Amino acid sequence: MPYLQFISDKELLTAIKKVIQKIESAEKSVDLKLYKNVLDPFSALFDGITHCVPYNDWIKSEKVRQIQKTMQNAIGDFHQDILGNITGCENMGAGGGLDICNRKKKIIAEIKNKFNTTKGNHKVEIYDAIKGKLKNPEFEGFVGYYVEIIPPNKKVYDKPFVPSDNKTNRRRPSNQKIRIIDGKSFYKLMTGNASALQELFEVLPHIITDNFPYKFDKKEARKYLALFAKAFDVS
Repeated sequence: MPYLQFISDKELLTAIKKVIQKIESAEKSVDLKLYKNVLDPFSALFDGITHCVPYNDWIKSEKVRQIQKTMQNAIGDFHQDILGNITGCENMGAGGGLDICNRKKKIIAEIKNKFNTTKGNHKVEIYDAIKGKLKNPEFEGFVGYYVEIIPPNKKVYDKPFVPSDNKTNRRRPSNQKIRIIDGKSFYKLMTGNASALQELFEVLPHIITDNFPYKFDKKEARKYLALFAKAFDVS
């Protein structure tokens, strides 16, 4: 049996492998660059003392902190790869202007990993990019989505996307065909399965331990599933 019903094992494994490779590469890079940008010894000392963290453990945590941006970008790309390989969808790639397209459902979308990933006027740029795509005869009758995989406060939404323009202090006009949606709702929209995002999360430990040199027991997996429940409305 496949790991998931809405994507092939091959495409799923490829997407996971890309994330792991990016993280491993970033870890090797940070080992070389850790002291290139001078670490603040005062911050390190107070942080280590007040949190009762031994020096070597503090260095490990600092390395993790320094690769967070790389990791967040990798997870965003991961969701683009997963969604772009669902039946009927296509990954528009880095040069496609937007991230994925489903011609049968008449949907185009820009995928971001978290609600606070995109700042300020970049949201306006996404709105304008979607609007520009929808004017293209190729996408006549389509709906364009700005997808926030992880929503604020477990919110579920599928509503017009009206970002504020910092230059004019005015919001872009409401358009029913330019929308913002949370990740759980978008995975449901693409797959027809309301539990698709949770199923993806739950299967990751099995795939990673089956195919990569990492160990992860069921007890630990349950702890991480509790984090998923805190991020999404899991009933």
